[in-house]
Amino acid sequence: MNPYHPFVAAQARLAKRAQSAPLGGFAASPSPGPRAGAPKALFFAPHPDDESIGGGLALRLRREVRWNVINVAITLGSRVERRVERLKELRGACRYLGFALVLPKPGGFEQVSVETRKARPKAWQTMVERVADLLAEHEPKAVFCPHRADWHPTHIGVHYLVMDALRRRPELDCLVIDTEFWGQMSVPNLLSESSEKDVAELVAATSFHVGEVRRNPYHLRLPAWMQDNVRRGMELVGGPGSAAPDFTFAQLYRVSRWEAGRLKPAFCKGRFLSATANPLKVFEPGNRG
Repeated sequence: MNPYHPFVAAQARLAKRAQSAPLGGFAASPSPGPRAGAPKALFFAPHPDDESIGGGLALRLRREVRWNVINVAITLGSRVERRVERLKELRGACRYLGFALVLPKPGGFEQVSVETRKARPKAWQTMVERVADLLAEHEPKAVFCPHRADWHPTHIGVHYLVMDALRRRPELDCLVIDTEFWGQMSVPNLLSESSEKDVAELVAATSFHVGEVRRNPYHLRLPAWMQDNVRRGMELVGGPGSAAPDFTFAQLYRVSRWEAGRLKPAFCKGRFLSATANPLKVFEPGNRG
């Protein structure tokens, strides 16, 4: 008898059973708000739901060290008829996670893509100026945005939008943390573990995006994706032949420092950040792993 059959069968049963779980609408776990004068992290989300899918490290900063995490909803999706509902869903997800929410303009931006950057420079610069204003207003210590090869045109567009805006704010000193979802990063340098509780919180927050997960229940596949990140991250971050960290769930990031108007390496070796470590270790300079 195949000894792994019960293991696989149990996962299949759990996935089927979870399909009947409610979508959104429930109260968040009790959690204190950001501490007075807390540093800010801006999470630039291409679409409603990216804050929940890719927000593992942001959630740790919010819950464990009580930073002020602000989700900047760059767009409300491409379907105009869904935007009012998507904004409502997004507000529920952000409340659940304890993130503040900012829209760069009512209804979000339109056509955030490399094509717009090339073909419509005036429209692009208007968006860049607004994001640069948000950076100046909040003076974040961490900026999250998709990496430049994250496949989806809007994800890639948001990467370039944020980088162009940062160039207008050379005075800022902050970490720039590339996220991934649609396209895998080739050179991540951080594998950040999430606890079982945090993964459940991310799944629950993603479920608030009811209109999206009803057509594709990707919230239920989030734990499997985060398990696969451990498989990839053990060598992409640790180096070929590295021993696997004792993580079950994790997310991959690329961490750089924005300093004196340009990106610099945040650290020389890749780092594994366990769920029991202080997430502020990501901000420590040097070449320690």
